[in-house]
Amino acid sequence: MIPKIQENKNKCGRGIIHNIVMIPMKLPKIKKTVITSKTKKELGDYEEFIQKLLVNRDIKTKIEAEKFLYPDYNRDTHDPFLMLNMEKGVERIFTAIDKEEKIVVYADYDCDGIPGGVVLYDLFKKIDYKNVDIYIPHRHNEGYGLNKKAIKQFSDNKTKLIITVDCGITDVEEIEYANELGIDTIITDHHLPQEKLPPAYTIIDPKQKKDKYPDKELCGCGIVFKLSQGILNKGKNNGLFKDIPDGWEKWLLDMVGISTVADMVSLKKENRVLAYFGLVVLRKSKRLGLNSLFKKIGINKMHITEDDIGFMIGPRINSAGRMGHPIDAFRLLSADSQDEADESAKYLHQLNEYRKKLVAITVKEARFMIKKREIGEVVVVGNPKWQPGILGLIASKLADEHNKPSFVWGKGQTKDIKGSCRSNGKVNVVELMRGVEKDFFINVGGHEFSGGFSISNKNIHHLEEELVRSCEKNKHKEIESRDVFVDTELSLSDVNWDTYKKIEQFAPFGIDNPKPMFLFKNIKIKTAICFGKGKNHLKLTFNKQNGYDLEAISFFTDLNGFEGIVLEDDKNIDMVGSIEKSVFRGRPELRLKIQHIAPVEKEKKNTLKSELI
Repeated sequence: MIPKIQENKNKCGRGIIHNIVMIPMKLPKIKKTVITSKTKKELGDYEEFIQKLLVNRDIKTKIEAEKFLYPDYNRDTHDPFLMLNMEKGVERIFTAIDKEEKIVVYADYDCDGIPGGVVLYDLFKKIDYKNVDIYIPHRHNEGYGLNKKAIKQFSDNKTKLIITVDCGITDVEEIEYANELGIDTIITDHHLPQEKLPPAYTIIDPKQKKDKYPDKELCGCGIVFKLSQGILNKGKNNGLFKDIPDGWEKWLLDMVGISTVADMVSLKKENRVLAYFGLVVLRKSKRLGLNSLFKKIGINKMHITEDDIGFMIGPRINSAGRMGHPIDAFRLLSADSQDEADESAKYLHQLNEYRKKLVAITVKEARFMIKKREIGEVVVVGNPKWQPGILGLIASKLADEHNKPSFVWGKGQTKDIKGSCRSNGKVNVVELMRGVEKDFFINVGGHEFSGGFSISNKNIHHLEEELVRSCEKNKHKEIESRDVFVDTELSLSDVNWDTYKKIEQFAPFGIDNPKPMFLFKNIKIKTAICFGKGKNHLKLTFNKQNGYDLEAISFFTDLNGFEGIVLEDDKNIDMVGSIEKSVFRGRPELRLKIQHIAPVEKEKKNTLKSELI
């Protein structure tokens, strides 16, 4: 629900009291951090605050800490030829170049595949090989992965080699068809291979069983970056590419950084290095399209963070695939004229705004439909008119609101119904779908918290009952609820630039490296208001000991799960949140991002403090 502001006519010094009424709740459990004497000795060069944050991220040795806090590109990235089949893939590309064969780069339509396509496009442009086409399938008309119609088109255009980006590992029939037409395929993918591998010329995917590459969690764009490194290294060793300076490929890291953050892969090991230096390159990026987009949406390039990628850049790249054609996002990222860059940035921004409006309308329709009937163990709702590209966003909102796994379906240009599902954090949605009778779905995919499916028009009428039945059968498999991890307790006076600089060493944040969370106990609210056009964002103001006000905010509080208390001026609360830097009109300020709020617990019942280090 969106908090309502109530005006209390009783005056209290500063004027009207603002009350935000919510449902009571408790703070999440605070997990204890144990630093052994051995770990303390290993991390002895760092102060206790840094030690806590390191250990909470499972970093317990001096070498691990050095690599994590001070990434080094040359030291911490790996030889691309350690990856299984990299040598074979690179050799085949050089054969194609020598014979001037037509190459098609076939990239997925999301914020991993599209930047990955740009990486290979930039590489071929740099080595001056022009007989290359970029192909990105239409999300709704063609679906995910390779398709036979496109392959036939490539054959008609005399294509001899397809290089996939972020797809292909499950496309057995499609690659068999390509072989029949005399087209070789190099698969580059990061998804989990199935038992039967496609009969491609070669497969570059570190998740293959025999692959011994040190980091198996690279995103799709990360893998084609390694392929690009392999091509450049081999060419230089053979006396080619003399005009390309050593290290030129680092300029491609802006694309790799965007994909690594947006695709939500683990931000440890090599991924941390690629994301870290990806942000460094983004702040210096010469790409006309990116710079136009930054200007359009108000991003200060010098201060760009992983949050800007996750909430501003990524959604606009993805909007092309969701709402239009993904090639428009490719045009933005590869634009070589200012007019094209400006036009693409404007179009993607408008497309994203339309996407947001369409999501709001569809969520409203879904809520109305759900309100008219009783909800069981699973939320299932859909409409043939709903656009498949936004269904995952709808499912996510409904899962948050109802605390139940949510399945939302619609229909695109294909004859079958498409759907997306999101977990409530307790149920593995892919296992849930696999628990229904065989052949009920046409296709399912995804991972434990997020998935997709296609289903016939006939079976859609029985979807809810089948999922409820599967849910009952698999209740013993429910995922244990994940408590929010709190790094340590701080006071409001600890929210200063010195603390922020220490936290900043741990950026960029994401999967396996969450933003540090802190507990602030018994803090007094100065003012509590809702802000924004829809009054659906929360802002609390606190008075610090130095006399300066400190703001704490939360966007879309109806979705963030800390409903639970009457928030009002002069009220004391316990709060969990992170410290972040806000840059407004060029002026940096510190503020808190709220994660949870609860009433102050009585000291005699409170065990939170003893749970902390």
